[in-house]
Amino acid sequence: RLRPGQPTSKCSPGYFTSMPEVLSLDDAAATTRTGDIWLFRGRKSADKVIRLVTNSPVNHVAMAVAIGNLPPLLWHTELGMSLPDVWTGTRHRGAQLHRLEDAVVTWADRYGQRAWMRQISIEATPAMEDAVLRVINEFSGRSFPRSTALARQWMLGRIRRDVPLEDIYCAELVAVTYERMGLLNSNRPPNWFDPGRFWSGDPKEVWSGITWLIYAALLHQRITVGWRGRQAAIMAIIGFGAILFTFFGVYFLLKGHHGDFTRL
Repeated sequence: RLRPGQPTSKCSPGYFTSMPEVLSLDDAAATTRTGDIWLFRGRKSADKVIRLVTNSPVNHVAMAVAIGNLPPLLWHTELGMSLPDVWTGTRHRGAQLHRLEDAVVTWADRYGQRAWMRQISIEATPAMEDAVLRVINEFSGRSFPRSTALARQWMLGRIRRDVPLEDIYCAELVAVTYERMGLLNSNRPPNWFDPGRFWSGDPKEVWSGITWLIYAALLHQRITVGWRGRQAAIMAIIGFGAILFTFFGVYFLLKGHHGDFTRL
């Protein structure tokens, strides 16, 4: 489990900077900047359900806020109220701003979560920082949705149907903050995002999805059309080739960050 002085992995493809794969929490806190993404993976049943449904290796996302000489803070939303919200000075559920190191240690020790950091490739401007503070002022204390509301919001996001943010889950909060900072456009509603969207785009995940689709198509054709013989054999060979490429080809031929996760 993550403790001060123990390593935290960084995954850094695409929009994010390339950094060492492992840092101590102290070093990560010292180098984190406003806009950096912090991702968490836990062992509880609820964590596993989130990862299964969203096809993601992580179940929680948060954003660093590091302004001026203030200690680094973590902006996220959660069900717990283990730490005081530094914005309001009270303990409450929902959207909260915590001292980053305290939050990561709490999530490691109390919730059994491992942490990753993805560092943004641009320096947050004063205008971006002002936008972050306005979002914090607007959403701090906003409640976390109940399970049924959470599922409904996420499902509506699959068809890009916006919902009122009367309550808000972690990925929605980060998406709204990024949008107000000018880092995300508004062609996708906040509920389209889930924690995996801030990790995803990795070729291994994409090719695993392709492999599932190939075998689903084969099963469908065998049941509905009655594929046998040559056609089914060709599709099975293609599927097996996709499996081999997912396990070996992606690692050697395509640049991704999934390996950083599997090595932990």
